[in-house]
Amino acid sequence: MYRRPTGYGWGALTPNQKIGVVVVGILVLYAFFSGAGGSGFLGRLGDPSWILAAAAIVLVAFPVHEMAHAAAAVALGDPTPRWQGRFTLNPMAHIDPMGAVLLFLTGFGWARPVEWNPRNLEVDRRLGMALVALAGPASNLVLAGITVFLLPFLPEIGRVVSGPLGLLFFPGGFLFDFLQFFVFINTLLFVFNLLPIPPLDGSHILFALLPASTRELQAFLAQYGLFLLILFIFLGGSVLVGITSWVMRGLYGLLL
Repeated sequence: MYRRPTGYGWGALTPNQKIGVVVVGILVLYAFFSGAGGSGFLGRLGDPSWILAAAAIVLVAFPVHEMAHAAAAVALGDPTPRWQGRFTLNPMAHIDPMGAVLLFLTGFGWARPVEWNPRNLEVDRRLGMALVALAGPASNLVLAGITVFLLPFLPEIGRVVSGPLGLLFFPGGFLFDFLQFFVFINTLLFVFNLLPIPPLDGSHILFALLPASTRELQAFLAQYGLFLLILFIFLGGSVLVGITSWVMRGLYGLLL
């Protein structure tokens, strides 16, 4: 039976909360050193366009991502997200403070995961698990695609708006850069969440596709997934950014 830790400070945290604090601390240090000298993600904290884009992710993209999970689960027959008040676009129902802070620092973070019960699904459980898990990352790709589609219209607006205000709508201007950052972060979240490493959405898709004979592998990934994820971020971060850039080029090529 679970017992709530007593006391204050570190001793009052659950094991998962302690792991979360360590992960955030490591990633903040990573962001600090990669951003030294004004380069990297941390160096962008002085860019108002980046700050606004990160805020838009926390207040818009994260709620849309979690609402997509909730909507998929509800549509497939599970009322759990609705009962728990997660079937909503209200940011306050989804924001995780640590995930939000990390997003501002590194460009990727998280919201509070939506809880749902695969036993309530009215379709094949494996198919349902994959669809619910895929709904979140897909919403980030859709948001990125919509924004890419809107980008060419900004210079047209800038030509109509007279004076210095019109410059905001051209490449290098505040609004144009904000939307480009918004595209980048959403695409990064799409790629990042599809990694087949627990607790990311990609792991749920992987587990839904794997046969029952791989339960030991699934148990291993579930137990050590967080450590594997940290290792990947440090050793494979450039691969993650490279895949993100490739997906972005595809979006720009398809929609522009």
